[in-house]
Amino acid sequence: MADNSPTPVPDLTDWDTKNRAYDNLAVKLDAINKTVLFDALARAGITCVTVTFDGYGDSGQIENIETRKGDSLTELPDDAIEILEPQWGKDESEIKRATVPLTEAVEIMSYHFLNRSHGGWGDGEGSYGDFVFDVETRAITLGYNAHFVDSVYSETNF
Repeated sequence: MADNSPTPVPDLTDWDTKNRAYDNLAVKLDAINKTVLFDALARAGITCVTVTFDGYGDSGQIENIETRKGDSLTELPDDAIEILEPQWGKDESEIKRATVPLTEAVEIMSYHFLNRSHGGWGDGEGSYGDFVFDVETRAITLGYNAHFVDSVYSETNF
């Protein structure tokens, strides 16, 4: 005999509350991380960092990090900074803290912003683009290009 009772609908109130708290904390920590990163870049005389990425077929990666002092290419110094990351479902007292080299900090922040703005960026046909970290204006700009497959169907009867 079949069970015809209705399927219970899960209560997502707790999940929604935790997700909002995570998002709010992430925005707060983003501002702190940006300040720390831009301060370190400015101390090193870096004026611009460009991060290129590419992803498709359920994977993606940072392809290149280009660093400039004015018009000249340079390397990021080996300086390390502390990056703060929220932990889903946990409060501010349980923030993940990691001291990482500047190159890794740029990568962490790039992946973070990419996942927040374009989750699934490496799935299917994927996407590519770049981040520009402008030290003077303290702005991070994402140029994002989504790949897609298009088809046009037609049918003709004779």
